[in-house]
Amino acid sequence: MKHYNVVAAIIQHEGKTLCVQRNSSKYDYISYKWEFPGGKIENDETKEDAIIREINEELGIEIIVDSEFCTVEHKYPDFSLTMHSFICSILISNITLSEHIDLKWMKINELASLDWAAADIPIVDKLISNG
Repeated sequence: MKHYNVVAAIIQHEGKTLCVQRNSSKYDYISYKWEFPGGKIENDETKEDAIIREINEELGIEIIVDSEFCTVEHKYPDFSLTMHSFICSILISNITLSEHIDLKWMKINELASLDWAAADIPIVDKLISNG
């Protein structure tokens, strides 16, 4: 089973958190699910460098990495991942979706209303429990 080391940005702005919706995928269990944006860590990158690069590529925005939030280990049927999540601030807010089909800015207490990818659920749960 293939294993990926990935990063996810919990981008917060004016009391809301950015959530993005995946497009269709060859794996139906992640198609159209909501997630925190991010992606794979390249061999020569730090986690922080990876999240800055991925967010720029996926959303066309610049962020500041404020702090590491939590790390999730998750096994999907076809692959597994270690996902490092970071609380981030947005510098430029003109978001352009290149890989996702939708985005929402949501208050923490609204996050549970979305259909999240399974690996992102522990992050959502921790955000909600932290208030």
